[in-house]
Amino acid sequence: MRIMYIHQYFKSPAEGGAVRSYHLAKGLVDAGHEVELITGSQEKSYDQRWIDGIKVHFLPVEYNQRFSFLKRIKAFLSYVSQSKRLIKKLRRADLLYITSTPLTTGLLGLWAKKKLAIPYIFEVRDLWPKAPIEVGIIRNPIVKRFLIALEKKIYRNALSIVALSPGIARHIRGVAPERTVHLIPNFSDLDVFYPKEKDEQKLLDYGLQKTFTIAYTGALGRVNAVDELVLFAELAQDRQKNWQFLIMGEGSQEQSLKDLAKSKKLKNTFFIPFGSKERVNEVLACADLAWISFAPFPVLKTNSPNKFFDAIAAGKAVIVNHKGWVYELMKTHHLGLACLPGKIQTAFSKIEELEKDSERLSQMGKNSRLIAEKFFTKEQAIQKLIQVIQPHNGDDTSGHDMLILTA
Repeated sequence: MRIMYIHQYFKSPAEGGAVRSYHLAKGLVDAGHEVELITGSQEKSYDQRWIDGIKVHFLPVEYNQRFSFLKRIKAFLSYVSQSKRLIKKLRRADLLYITSTPLTTGLLGLWAKKKLAIPYIFEVRDLWPKAPIEVGIIRNPIVKRFLIALEKKIYRNALSIVALSPGIARHIRGVAPERTVHLIPNFSDLDVFYPKEKDEQKLLDYGLQKTFTIAYTGALGRVNAVDELVLFAELAQDRQKNWQFLIMGEGSQEQSLKDLAKSKKLKNTFFIPFGSKERVNEVLACADLAWISFAPFPVLKTNSPNKFFDAIAAGKAVIVNHKGWVYELMKTHHLGLACLPGKIQTAFSKIEELEKDSERLSQMGKNSRLIAEKFFTKEQAIQKLIQVIQPHNGDDTSGHDMLILTA
């Protein structure tokens, strides 16, 4: 089958960041499908490269998380417009596999279905427009109504829909009950991420000590609530705990987080530049606990965060600051602790206890790696996607084996 993969923010493993689309597209190629992927690029002109059997088209669409809302919309629409022109030039695809965000990628599906008679499968990574409306980014009532109607139209015209979490799947079924929804969560790359002992040389390279460490590796945006980790670090310093805190990532809040740590004169907090997945595993190897956080908005409980799947593959116990399906996984499988809003003192006491109980901490890490291997391998995700695209080749992937994940 000839598949056109639509992802505005495609990343390869060498670049770091979210590489779900790379692994899924490569899995489709390995299964015998022909895959062309269309993405955006910071370059000034069009480019095309082969990446591990995937023909990747790079469109010149400048984008930055620091963009204003209107500038982001302009970038989204530019990507859609350029993608349409490119698709018309390319050999006709049998199927479009479209991943969001942004929701506007769904416009390509609606257009391709109507003008080119090409069906599309729509993958929902985050709930748009529900998320930006809850967070307060979108406030105009006319824009809200338009985006809600667009979401409904995109879902209802899709051949089927892929959801990344149980909460996302429930929302989609409420909006488009007639569509089949398949659950394919984010996954752990067990080859890149694996349990490692603390390496004294690596600690020295990062200017760190061999002491109790909590690490955050992920996006540094408004919704990620990494400021809570900085405040937690302040509490640890005030109580003279010999703990250290690592923050590795990039995003719109990076400088404000550094300014916050500086204003509080934190000597236990270290910012590490964003890097490849291998470097993320190095940083996780320096840590005893991985911090998984989101701002306290209900919609964010549905997220399927890459940083969680990286951490459990690395065999790390986790600290989760929000309730949702990741929190339920943590509780059910004894993967770590919660640090919920308003309960920071309780969480701090529990982490003090855990610091002294190395056996319990080690078992939490082993539990993390175990569920990564059991439920969240990239091979499982690829096989499920192949079955979604060609359902006659396997059982329905909507998920009896995923019932344990339902939050």
